[in-house]
Parts: sequence; structure tokens; C-alpha cells
Amino acid sequence: MSFLLPKLTSKREVDQAIKGVAEKVLVLRFGRDSDAVCLQLDDILAKTAHDLSKMAVIYLVDVNKVPVYTQYFDISYIPSTVFFFNGQHIKVDYGSPDHTKFVGSFKTKQDFIDLIEVIYRGAMRGKLIVRSPIDPNNIPKYDLLYQGI
Repeated sequence: MSFLLPKLTSKREVDQAIKGVAEKVLVLRFGRDSDAVCLQLDDILAKTAHDLSKMAVIYLVDVNKVPVYTQYFDISYIPSTVFFFNGQHIKVDYGSPDHTKFVGSFKTKQDFIDLIEVIYRGAMRGKLIVRSPIDPNNIPKYDLLYQGI
């Protein structure tokens, strides 16, 4: 389903999307088109894109084509999903140590829809961090890796 969603293939395109998307949640999925978990997430994103079109814009970003942002957001696990609103990076408290991105695939379409609605409502009120509405059992668990500390 990744062919149904627009792709950003350069730093300039990602910059333009971050600056250009106004009054909507910008969803950037970092990953690879060949990865099975990325394809699972892409299927959920593609199926919900139309329903969320008034609240969100979804783009796919290949981690190999835009290494600047891959490094900036410390994307070591794929897929990783990052959210913006009016050029501001929106953080989400998933009950995990990392609030900057969602790592892994959403279990259901409804989990993704609920998250976008919470981000949208919070961002419209000026919040830069919101609490995740997703059941903690549906959030993939992973360990943060700190190297050289």
C-alpha cells in the first residue's frame, strides 16, 4: 500500500512539507518500502488517509534517502513515525522513555485515528506534547540504545 501515499525523497522536500503544511498534523513515516513492518504500517496509513484528510497529511520518508533527518530524529528502529503541526515537532507521551516518535506499527486503524485526533486537538490548543490515547498493551516495546555514554 506504500504506493498510495506520497513519498519525500530529499531533505528539501521534507523541509518544505514541515514548513508548508498548515493547520493539519503532518505525519512522517520513516522506514523502507521493502520492510515487512513498514508495509504493515503503510497499509494502516493508506486506509486512514482519506478519513483523516481534514486533520492530517501523511508522507513516507525513506531512511536511506534522507539521512539528515534519520540522524536528527535518532531513528534506529523502523518504522518510526514523527508528528508536526504548523512547523512544530509534536511530542507524544506513549508511556515510554522516548516522546519524539512512535516506533513500530499501530495495531489497528482506530489506534492511529485516535492518536491523530488527540494530536490535532492538543496542537490546536497550543500544546507541544500530548498523552497517547492508545492502550499501553498496543504500543510496541523497545529499549533505547545509548552509545558512547
